[in-house]
Amino acid sequence: MEVPKNNIQNGEIGFDGELNGNTSRDESLDAFGMMKDSSRIIKKAKRPSKQSPGRDVSDGEEAINGVATNLQASIAFTKNSRKSRNARGRGLPKKGGAGGKGTWGAPGDELFADGLCRDSHDPNYDSDNQGEYIVEKIVPEISEDDFKRLVTPLILEYYENEDTHDVQESLCELSLGKNKSRLVELAINLALDRKATHCEKTSRLISDMYGSTLSPADISQGFHGLLGSLSDLSLDAPEAPSKVGQFIARAVADDCLAPKFINSYKGNVEGEHMRAALDKAELLLSQKHGIVRLDSIWGTGGGTRPVKYLVNQMILLLKEYLSSGDIAEATRCLKDLEVPHFHHELVYEATVIVMEDSSERAAQRMSKFFKSLHESAIITPEQMTQGFVRVFDALPDISLDVPSAYALLERFANICYKDGFVSTSMMKDLPQRGRKRFVSEGDGGVVKEVIL
Repeated sequence: MEVPKNNIQNGEIGFDGELNGNTSRDESLDAFGMMKDSSRIIKKAKRPSKQSPGRDVSDGEEAINGVATNLQASIAFTKNSRKSRNARGRGLPKKGGAGGKGTWGAPGDELFADGLCRDSHDPNYDSDNQGEYIVEKIVPEISEDDFKRLVTPLILEYYENEDTHDVQESLCELSLGKNKSRLVELAINLALDRKATHCEKTSRLISDMYGSTLSPADISQGFHGLLGSLSDLSLDAPEAPSKVGQFIARAVADDCLAPKFINSYKGNVEGEHMRAALDKAELLLSQKHGIVRLDSIWGTGGGTRPVKYLVNQMILLLKEYLSSGDIAEATRCLKDLEVPHFHHELVYEATVIVMEDSSERAAQRMSKFFKSLHESAIITPEQMTQGFVRVFDALPDISLDVPSAYALLERFANICYKDGFVSTSMMKDLPQRGRKRFVSEGDGGVVKEVIL
């Protein structure tokens, strides 16, 4: 068969027939820098190209059978090839074999495997054998209905023990959440129906909870809600606007509420009750030395009053009771003093008054009053015992003014013992005054002290 001749035209190679890699022995291949040996057979492998056949051939490219090819197109390329598509990668698996679906993971991962199947869709998954799980305790946020039911007893207990730290610990256990602002509103609502001492305790509670349990935004929002409900509060407590204004002024003085809180309502006041409360707060804050005076805005009550004042008030109520015999009124006056820790002074003063009066009527009436206070738990047994012990210790001095003090005390103690609020051990400790008597003639008429 005749071998077709090769033609060299303008640096291109053309083939008249089928490309078989053979060339003529007498043709020169200098255009490609090859040897001029005409007896050598030159073979060129076809390489696929991504370039479309109709594109023009640029400089540096070769044309074989009219198909352009370059260095990038010469690399074998398939769709699912792991080799880099830009001819720059090394052809290694991604992430060292640790990434991608269906991989075994990075070398060494088997050392840290726990041997448990965590995939619930895996046939080897065992729901009963999943190792140890850490269970965290989650306290759900209380609802608005449970808020008042759970928080009200805490505030009422605080009025008795005045321990703000205990209240804060109890509130942290409840998980108030968004109900924190309602805490201010509820505490002030409870104080409006009570005395000035409870208002003072409420102001102190808000001040102590500032920064720990309550944020400035919670306190501000609580007072905003309180002002909005003043119309309803005034129906049960007509003095509510004035007291709320005092609470606002006290909160500003305690640095719990910003002074601009009052100014933010100017021109936006709805209702006369809200206006009256804000005017009261602004008036208190604008007074000379107003911040200092606001520390005692609720007055001095309870144990903050002088002891001499409390003693005089107790003596007055006891004398009034001996005249009227009204136990209910005497009990009310005693409660108004709000000094349950000082009730032993009432027992002491009442016993001294009975000895000074030295009448059976006074002893019977005072014993009846003590019995009523004991049964209603207004005076505790400890306070009752402490009051009588003080009388026993001061009896030598009392007998200077009341010579028959020992006998009168013994009579009054027997009446109280029959009424059931004086213990047997106290009766045994009752002091007895020695009596003088003359002994037999053999003693020479010496007077001896005999202690009975």
